[in-house]
Amino acid sequence: MRQHWNEVQPVDSFQVKSKGMIHELDLRVITILYQPLIGTVCVSLYSVLRHMIEDNRLWSEEWSHYHLMNVLDLNLQEIYEARLKLEAIGLLKTYEKNELDVRTFVYEVQPPLSAEQFFTDGLLNIYLYQKIGKTHYARLRSMFTDIEMEIKEYSEITRSFNDVFQTFGTNMSQYVAEMDDVVEGQTFINKEPSQSIQVEHDVFDFDLFYSGLGEWMVPKKVMTKQVKDAIANLSYLYGINVIDMQKIMLSSLTPDEQVDVEQLRKAARDWYQMEYADQLPQLVDRHQPVIHQSNVGDVNTKEAKLIHYLEQVSPRQLLIDLGDGAQPALSELQAVETIMMQQQLLPGVVNVLIHYVALRTDMRITKSYLEKIASHWARKKVKTVQEAMDLAISEHKKYQEWAEQNTKTSNNKSKAKPIRTEKLPEWFKAGQEAKSSQTEPAESNAELEAKRKRLEAIQKKYQK
Repeated sequence: MRQHWNEVQPVDSFQVKSKGMIHELDLRVITILYQPLIGTVCVSLYSVLRHMIEDNRLWSEEWSHYHLMNVLDLNLQEIYEARLKLEAIGLLKTYEKNELDVRTFVYEVQPPLSAEQFFTDGLLNIYLYQKIGKTHYARLRSMFTDIEMEIKEYSEITRSFNDVFQTFGTNMSQYVAEMDDVVEGQTFINKEPSQSIQVEHDVFDFDLFYSGLGEWMVPKKVMTKQVKDAIANLSYLYGINVIDMQKIMLSSLTPDEQVDVEQLRKAARDWYQMEYADQLPQLVDRHQPVIHQSNVGDVNTKEAKLIHYLEQVSPRQLLIDLGDGAQPALSELQAVETIMMQQQLLPGVVNVLIHYVALRTDMRITKSYLEKIASHWARKKVKTVQEAMDLAISEHKKYQEWAEQNTKTSNNKSKAKPIRTEKLPEWFKAGQEAKSSQTEPAESNAELEAKRKRLEAIQKKYQK
């Protein structure tokens, strides 16, 4: 991921385009339903961009990003991060043009989903439910619904057009061309349809999915675009692998060999709740947010390279990299997901925690130990990778005591051996040397060299 200063500068100009008319009900949906998911800064940016367009117009005047910074009282990094979230959730499309070293943007404001679309989306409504809880979710839903009045006992007496009006013949041929003439470059101002969020299909291996099912079990004709879209979304939402998705798919087939999409969603939700103790997924940042990334510029030093890597990689991918490509255990993924949700730690901070705990415990990630340190970092309000590294170094003795206590508790033995402490991240060792002359027992040269090469290979893979 490129840093924001490579993507946009204060002097860069932009215009705002509206994707059709955005009505009062749309703004209500954004404020009440979208805001809990994306935050007030994103909603403020959306509102400002929309109001830059005059009433009954589709285009705004040209503005600079410096003006946008003043209007919102935000720095460009915060605006850039809010823009990315609006793009990801389907409320904004961004277009860029570079001409004669002058960069200009077009921000196309998109209408939100209707309330009905939102509550039946199968993606956003689940994130909202987990965010605000059952009671408040029901209250919000009731704000956009009403009791349907029964009119079965009534008879319709509505008159048709030809019952009321009559046409008298007249020569209209001279006016037809004028009526049908459309001025080039103009378009009508309409209410455009809203587009649901769709996860890209390449996040799911459909080839492996088909090969595991076979044509005789699930004919490819039932794999319509709607079904494939649902599978991609559900796989991403719940983290369902190909094998489990095959089982879920088979459970949703109807007797006439069709896929019931609603049953597919229900089966996927039931699978997730069984795997994760009756919980629902939450919407979190995939990578460290731009606003909390370090401005290291060129990553030349080992420490800068590692910080950059931990800011760009996702916690799941970090576990895979630390395992030399092996998929992490479900218990490890659940432990990481728990601390991200309950302690509200950012992905980069979680990466430092994983890096520290995994390497110093010989790759044995214990949930209770992980949660205890995460709780401490949450109370300290750690937001950046560098802050997490510094705190791990300064509080190492305390964490070492926790590790020994955790081992004794888990083994339920008074003479349990403490967790090995000789394996520590390189950044930790460098920090310890800078603070004091106290050293940890060292690994063998062969082990250190192998680990150093492996981590350098991982970092090079993600360095851009």
